[in-house]
Amino acid sequence: MIRKLFYFLLFTFCIFKLSAQNIEVYPTHWWIGMKNPNLQLMIRSTNIAEKIPMIKMTAAGVEIADGITLKQIERVENPNYIFLDLVIDKDAKAGKRVFNFGTSSNKISIDYELNERRKGNGTLYAQGVTSSDFIYLLMPDRFSNGDTTNDHVSGMRDQSLNRDSIFLRHGGDLQGVINHLDYLKNLGVTTLWMTPVIENDMPNRTEHGYAFTNHYKIDPRIGGEKAYLQLSDEVHKRGMKLIQDAVYNHIGLYNFLVQDPPSKDWLHQWPQFTQTNYKDQPLFDPHAARSDIKKMSDGWFTQQMPDLNQSNPLVANFLIQHAIYSVEEFGVDGWRIDTYIYNDLNFMNRCNKALTDEYPHITMFGEVWVHGTANEAYFAQNNINTKFKSNLQGVTDFQCLFYGIQPALMEPFGWTNGVNKLYETLSNDFLYVDPTRNAIFLDNHDLSRWYSVVDSNLQKDKMGFEWLLTERGVPEMYYGDEVLMGGVTNPDGWVRLDFPGGWNGDSVNAFTGKGLTQDQLSVQSLIKTLANFRKNSSALKTGKLMQYIPVDGLYVYFRYDEKQTIMCIMNTSDKQQTVDFSKYAERTNGFSTAIDVLNNKSYNTSSTITIDSTHSLIFELKK
Repeated sequence: MIRKLFYFLLFTFCIFKLSAQNIEVYPTHWWIGMKNPNLQLMIRSTNIAEKIPMIKMTAAGVEIADGITLKQIERVENPNYIFLDLVIDKDAKAGKRVFNFGTSSNKISIDYELNERRKGNGTLYAQGVTSSDFIYLLMPDRFSNGDTTNDHVSGMRDQSLNRDSIFLRHGGDLQGVINHLDYLKNLGVTTLWMTPVIENDMPNRTEHGYAFTNHYKIDPRIGGEKAYLQLSDEVHKRGMKLIQDAVYNHIGLYNFLVQDPPSKDWLHQWPQFTQTNYKDQPLFDPHAARSDIKKMSDGWFTQQMPDLNQSNPLVANFLIQHAIYSVEEFGVDGWRIDTYIYNDLNFMNRCNKALTDEYPHITMFGEVWVHGTANEAYFAQNNINTKFKSNLQGVTDFQCLFYGIQPALMEPFGWTNGVNKLYETLSNDFLYVDPTRNAIFLDNHDLSRWYSVVDSNLQKDKMGFEWLLTERGVPEMYYGDEVLMGGVTNPDGWVRLDFPGGWNGDSVNAFTGKGLTQDQLSVQSLIKTLANFRKNSSALKTGKLMQYIPVDGLYVYFRYDEKQTIMCIMNTSDKQQTVDFSKYAERTNGFSTAIDVLNNKSYNTSSTITIDSTHSLIFELKK
């Protein structure tokens, strides 16, 4: 009997010891000195809810570790989860804590770490990304392979590696990005934005990263947490900034929160698979049907990306805490929010505020892929009288692309066509509280590449970049555009090809210039010259915009402040045109010289100049 009792106790001890070893805690760790002292831990382990006894709470809660008070234990349908609502004392010290539940052989111990916050107090991280910056967007898997040891990671579902395929993994990683940060800085880039780096353990199409399977793991195939921390450090050492790509709306089908959800309402559930209608209008249409609104917001993005129910407070806390965790852990400066319009917009307001409450200087812009300036402005801080008011600082400005620079260069001039569309789109800036916080761009990982959009016309390609780097807003460039990488979407893999020179043995190396054509070198040089000029140009970074009505395809606009005036001229017509400075006297009066920013040539503003068809000129005016 004694021997049986001994084995029973030993067996029980082993079970709980094993369970303790397999306990997952999210967030994995936290920090002292956060402005918000509240923290909600998700505890995950087999039948964990049955192993943690009920605790009688007082109004003040129960101190379960030095400087940590347990306010509530929240139980859900799934016994594999339990949630602990904690309060971190303002005087709590950094260090390891052990939360003990139960007694004797039924004791459960959970280790938890509170760390010191990052140094810098908001100056070395969470700085915000503004119109003073120039963003470079890249896909880690397609930029450069700096560490071949992580090309395959045992245990992950997608073991593909084939550079000949536009859909399979190619092996690029964070070390490859680190290796070429100096290239980016020399190009004039101030800010790095990468498609998501979080674990994407899906069976296929994992090169893009948008189907998270564990929020608290950096994908090991691109280097994991260690490489991401190193990248952040190296970015900031160079005086550059880091944007993280956030996905709140959905997660990957193989995320543990889908395979083993805490509750039925963790995801938006439908009697049968229901996809979003992808229509933004019902969200602000005063005549909209409720069923259309629900389908827009609650429908799944794809069958592989289940839709999170952000009206569930536990889901909301999980996502918000992960956002704060990412900023503090990895030194993120700005936040790009994927598929913004498909989220619960009230949740997004709460999430955005939680970030700015903790990090007053951090900035964020949301992917708002819609058609119409009013549609776009609705999702940002705006001057529109609507029932719902967004607190999102800025958006990805698809209007300036689709109804601006694209028709300006690809349509014949007319009363409402060609460059007049660009003029009209910018005239709607009164809808935004601050349009300079919008990210402007020529293409991205979901769109046909700019060089292909302009039908491989070198001059139009250059005009696009001259506009991008002189227009209002935060300019963003997609990797490889500086060397005329082309590609048309449908399928999207054709716009996600490898950056030349990112792999050993590449015959062309854009980092060094080896094998580039004269056209490629000329675009690379143009961007480098203009982007580096922009770094020291107060007018282009933060100045005002004044635009003149286009005449016969000639469009003139100014960027100016008290220190500097920049005059930009776009001839979108098919003929040479004459520019008379006196026609723009409101901005040119008082200046005698116009210096071409790109070649340093000087012109007298009392005379006229000619500009070739399909060309731009950028002048700094001097007295």
